[in-house]
Amino acid sequence: MGDSHTCTHGAFGAFAAGVGTTDLEVGILKGVCSFRTPETMRITISGILQDGVSAKDVILFIIKELTVNGATDKIMEFAGPVVEGMSMEARMTLCNMAIEAGGTCGICLPDRVTAKYLWPFIKDQYESIDSAVEDFVQWHSDPDAEYVKEMTLDVSKLAPQVTFGYKPDEVKDVTEMDGTPVDQVYIGSCTNGRIEDLRSAARILKGKKIAATVRGILSPATPKVYSQALEEGIIAIFMDAGFCVTNPTCGACLGMSNGVLAEGEICASTTNRNFNGRMGKGGIVHLMSPLTAAATAVQGHITDPRKLL
Repeated sequence: MGDSHTCTHGAFGAFAAGVGTTDLEVGILKGVCSFRTPETMRITISGILQDGVSAKDVILFIIKELTVNGATDKIMEFAGPVVEGMSMEARMTLCNMAIEAGGTCGICLPDRVTAKYLWPFIKDQYESIDSAVEDFVQWHSDPDAEYVKEMTLDVSKLAPQVTFGYKPDEVKDVTEMDGTPVDQVYIGSCTNGRIEDLRSAARILKGKKIAATVRGILSPATPKVYSQALEEGIIAIFMDAGFCVTNPTCGACLGMSNGVLAEGEICASTTNRNFNGRMGKGGIVHLMSPLTAAATAVQGHITDPRKLL
């Protein structure tokens, strides 16, 4: 299976380059997948994220700063105290969208958070989580590692981010987009369909109804996420709010099935790409976090989620 967002695996400290349809075709026909040897850039993220601001906002801001070509043929190494404090789900969101800055892959250094997340799968390989963490150090950058570019970002004052236009680097603070009407809100995808994402959206949706002018669609990332959300009562929160809950699917993210936009329709989406026609010919997509998407669904227009928390 080919997917340009297989770079999500970089959250686990793995080198994982996206494989698009053309790459896959060549691989099937020729048995090879070629790309230029990437250089490495380091992005150090510090500060404290405000309540209502998440990893999706961080990566959208980074893409805005770098542009869609800023990391071409580069590995984006995410580091710093904010990354160290992130969950695996949040790190996956960072690495998932590295490709939108042109990156070969995004990567986070594997640590205790990684070991705990992977423990059910690696417990037969290590005596303890401590021994796994110690072993993972071999995959860390060397102290004298050289980077082709370094970027430092303090996210303490970062606001929720939203795209405009048709490129992932066309990004504004949510306050600049506040009031923009939407026809659909889509929560899901390989970027933001994990249980942590659903929980954050449910914080806003609980006890509320989505606007009468909005179609709300939720697609949990995997059957396991769906089951967990069902057990935690999250699915009920979404349904009570007026969302249509679908099976795990790429769905509208690439204009494939439920949620495809009609001509002139506007979608607030937690997906990773806002190309022209991506969700349907003549439609426009505004990328945002699950928190911002949930707030937007309730209000019927793009809304700063911090107002509803």
